[in-house]
Amino acid sequence: MPGLATTIEAILYLKGQPLDIAKLAELARCDREDVEEGLIELMNDYAHRDGALEIVETVDGYCLQLKERYRFLVDLLIPIDLGVGALRTLAAIALKGPISQTDLVELRGSGVYQHVPELVAQGFVRKRRQAEGRSSLVQVTDKFYQHFEIDALPQLRTKGSAVPVTETDADDGDEPEFEPELEEAS
Repeated sequence: MPGLATTIEAILYLKGQPLDIAKLAELARCDREDVEEGLIELMNDYAHRDGALEIVETVDGYCLQLKERYRFLVDLLIPIDLGVGALRTLAAIALKGPISQTDLVELRGSGVYQHVPELVAQGFVRKRRQAEGRSSLVQVTDKFYQHFEIDALPQLRTKGSAVPVTETDADDGDEPEFEPELEEAS
């Protein structure tokens, strides 16, 4: 691989998240057309090697990631170290997010103040300041979706909402009805 393709590979490896062409061009200090050519070359190289990694285009940009057939190794080699309370808080954030930390505390209790920093440190949650108000918004990250092998979360129907029931939402009697309200626990 010539220089630009290896530079792009290094950038994707070091950033560890999807990057769009404009950001790659900025970091590689070259123009967009050169980055596009370098990406094509890099993706072609990865497609023809028998390795565990691949370059893929996602909604957020291009990333270097583990091939699907090796994802089981993530749980085996890098187990998550979260207690039941933190996992329940993570579930609440996933289902309700983005959600203000204040609303999350109302939903889950004061244990949220320990859970959120832990979830942020492990990369499952992103926390950002709201333009107005003092509370931060929290939401799950791409790592959450990758780790738990979730493509997308279902849209929840809240009381009083006029969201139509689709065939997939209809109660077929096979599974117990899911109640989105979570009990307060730490």
